[in-house]
Amino acid sequence: MITRLAITPGEPAGIGPDTVIQIAQTQQQADLVVFADPELLLARADTLGLPLKILPYHHAQEKSVTPAGTLRVNSVPLKQNITPGKPDTRNAPYVLDTIKLAATSCLESICDGMVTGPVHKGIINQAGFVFSGHTEYLAQLTQSQHVVMMLATEGLRVALVTTHVPLKMVSSHITHELLEQTLRILHKDLKRYFCSNSPVIYVCGLNPHAGENGTMGTEEIDTIIPVIKKLRSENLNIFGPYSADTIFSDTNMRTADVFLAMYHDQGLPILKYKGFNNAVNITLGLNIIRTSVDHGTAFDLAGSGKTDCHSLQLAIDTAINMHKINLVTT
Repeated sequence: MITRLAITPGEPAGIGPDTVIQIAQTQQQADLVVFADPELLLARADTLGLPLKILPYHHAQEKSVTPAGTLRVNSVPLKQNITPGKPDTRNAPYVLDTIKLAATSCLESICDGMVTGPVHKGIINQAGFVFSGHTEYLAQLTQSQHVVMMLATEGLRVALVTTHVPLKMVSSHITHELLEQTLRILHKDLKRYFCSNSPVIYVCGLNPHAGENGTMGTEEIDTIIPVIKKLRSENLNIFGPYSADTIFSDTNMRTADVFLAMYHDQGLPILKYKGFNNAVNITLGLNIIRTSVDHGTAFDLAGSGKTDCHSLQLAIDTAINMHKINLVTT
């Protein structure tokens, strides 16, 4: 069965369009539908000196793999013409429209999953929209009560309890309910999409040395340990909390299916050091499949031909595999 994926290039002045055009240079093992302005893609392809043919798209057409040198495009017009590397707040509605339309195509089972390119949160917020990230926005669009951000590279997966939250607010955000929901979603979706029948989850403490029995903070005693004990009583393979400075050992990486960090910069520096530009961002807990690149808009590289599309290719391949495994496990 051929997988159909909705692709959103993200910020039009960034490297998202570049990477989409680059992956189009080889035949893809899926039916890729790009939600974007076709004129933007053709102009960027011309800047990059790469051949590109835009194919017509209709949601009722039969699925077929995307041939090399082509992109199937669901047309979404830009609000304002752009120059690579020079973002314009007037295009913020365009960026949000592409995400909304791609997500809707998945909710309506027209597409089997979506892959998103990098957006610039600052530009979107400057335009007057409240936007903290793809993860939170997609949760709203799909009416998902709780979602989990997980990044993966070869040999390592890291999920987050809190995402784009100021450091001074992290402790107050980590409640019994949030931590339990996060761990249950990890357990459920690792089984659903990654064929791990009894996933092993290692949990970081919040404080240095995981609180050291309360001498460096009590969040572990008050919240993290009770939740872990509750879920372990249900035979979930959850272990911790462990000190974040020792949890990512070679031994643990061989045995854990995922590491759960309490906040964004606790776990992701380790993952990005191990697999920068060779990682994929996955949103769990949605009622659709969504993967994304592990990098930002890189305005200084837009239109230069110096970008690397490997992360986008990995995000596409991951979404394909998640869809195929889901067909078997559900």
